[in-house]
Amino acid sequence: MDSFSASLMKDKREIIIAPTIYKFQNFGEFAQEFALGKRDVVLTNEFIYKPFMEQYNLACTYVFQETFGAGEPSEAMIETMYERIPYDSYDRVIAIGGGAIMDLCKLLGCKRPSSVHELYFKREPVVHEKEVIAIPTTCGTGSEVTNISVAIVKDEKDGKLTGGETKLGLVSDDIIPNKVCLIPDLLKTLPYKPFAASAIDALIHAAESFLSPHRKTVTSEMYSVKAMEMILEGFRRIALEGPDARLDYLGEYVTASLYAGIAFLKAGCATVHGMSFPLGGTYHVPHGESNYALFSKILEIYDEYQPEGELGKFKEIVARCLGCTKGDALRTLTVTLEKVLPLKPLHEYGFTEADITGFPVSVMENQQRLITNSYCPMTKELMERIYRECF
Repeated sequence: MDSFSASLMKDKREIIIAPTIYKFQNFGEFAQEFALGKRDVVLTNEFIYKPFMEQYNLACTYVFQETFGAGEPSEAMIETMYERIPYDSYDRVIAIGGGAIMDLCKLLGCKRPSSVHELYFKREPVVHEKEVIAIPTTCGTGSEVTNISVAIVKDEKDGKLTGGETKLGLVSDDIIPNKVCLIPDLLKTLPYKPFAASAIDALIHAAESFLSPHRKTVTSEMYSVKAMEMILEGFRRIALEGPDARLDYLGEYVTASLYAGIAFLKAGCATVHGMSFPLGGTYHVPHGESNYALFSKILEIYDEYQPEGELGKFKEIVARCLGCTKGDALRTLTVTLEKVLPLKPLHEYGFTEADITGFPVSVMENQQRLITNSYCPMTKELMERIYRECF
């Protein structure tokens, strides 16, 4: 175990809720409350700006993420963002979007590093200097309340570039947004597939934090359980009534995502996230999808090695929410998730047989904070088995 992972396990805080949390009916209410002006920079997407923000003709500066890169944050995207948004051009940052925009705006609130690469490999300090307001428009990442900013970076082994890429999380309490605003109205135009992937991601956050063997507390567990109950009820409705059943439940989804974020900020994520990071980094699979691709199989492995304990309690929660027996809980969960979003094998994302043995090496090298939080001890051989059975 590396020193950083060890320090997380020694953290004596019961829970961490750093931002002040607000809720508004629409963007206009938020803009009025916070008196947005010319020294504010709003990072968002044009497809969110047009229906929800353009009508207010505010003096703030709007920047669209897609103008400097598509998909999840990368070293190149962050460097381009820094060039497009000079540090002295704003006093306050407003993030309105999904997890990628949350992660980028956390960086905009910090002192500029000399190198993005050095920052993510923890060779430069994180110094928070400007206020960040986070407004999620998906219901999955929980990034609005967490201390991590994830990016696809050039991979290293023993301090030397390998020529490949991986995902790394920059972790510091200094990057937690100062304020969070929940506006369910902003989720109405989110297409179904990214909605489903992000909501499954929130469920995984809640599940992994609930199963955390070393870091969860009574309070973090409370947030994990409530998040799981809310999301599973939403999924039960979708499984019975179809995708449109989500539309009357968006407030619950965005709240559950926030609760899951609070839970995993304290208790941590684990093997699902650790093993999904090289999949997302190498093949640019969206974060929620890459987690979903591994989730059910990892639960199956946990059930094989440690079926009772906290996993037994998890199965009881699933059984109560989905109306099945404890013994049938994991199968019913998998079937329900398939109705929400069909599961794809890894090879459909470009994953190769060589990755079965190659990815575990990267995970053990770069994702210790996640693997050491696994519900049951995770070895390179066990990871190879998981990748192979998901292939």
